[in-house]
Amino acid sequence: MFIIGYFLHALGIVLKYALDFYMWIIIARAVLSWVSPDPYNPIVRFVHNVTEPVLYPVRRHLPLGLTGIDFSPVIVILIIIFLRSFLVNSLMRLAQILL
Repeated sequence: MFIIGYFLHALGIVLKYALDFYMWIIIARAVLSWVSPDPYNPIVRFVHNVTEPVLYPVRRHLPLGLTGIDFSPVIVILIIIFLRSFLVNSLMRLAQILL
């Protein structure tokens, strides 16, 4: 059983770092939206291509309202924080039990 415990522990750590990295990419996307970046820049295209599949469904369900402010990055960051708090901690706790 200890092998499964170590696997779940490693999976929790990898998931935590992946969620942290994705959160920083979402923040970079929000910062890039404040300026007028070159759309042909490879970094800008990478950030856009990585974040758009997650931001678009959230943006589609949120009303834009009168302000015109896109709150989808905030919602996605809150979802990432929830996943880090719930899923990663649950995996770590389960790994502790199995060790």
